[in-house]
Amino acid sequence: MRVRKLLMHKREINKLYGTVKQDGLSLIPLSLYFKDSKIKVKVGLCKGKKLYDKRADAAKRDAKREIDRNIKSRNS
Repeated sequence: MRVRKLLMHKREINKLYGTVKQDGLSLIPLSLYFKDSKIKVKVGLCKGKKLYDKRADAAKRDAKREIDRNIKSRNS
């Protein structure tokens, strides 16, 4: 786990840093791939979920868990 160089132009790095700092966006690694002796990373700027999205996902997850539990209890 050592620090690696980010091979981008300085203005690209500054632009990404500015958007991450101001807009509350996050830099997310989308994919990793190997080319010769280097590892390349495709990064993306992403926004976090809103609170109502998190609640909807939690409700769906709980409903699926309850359905699975009922199906499992019927089969046993």
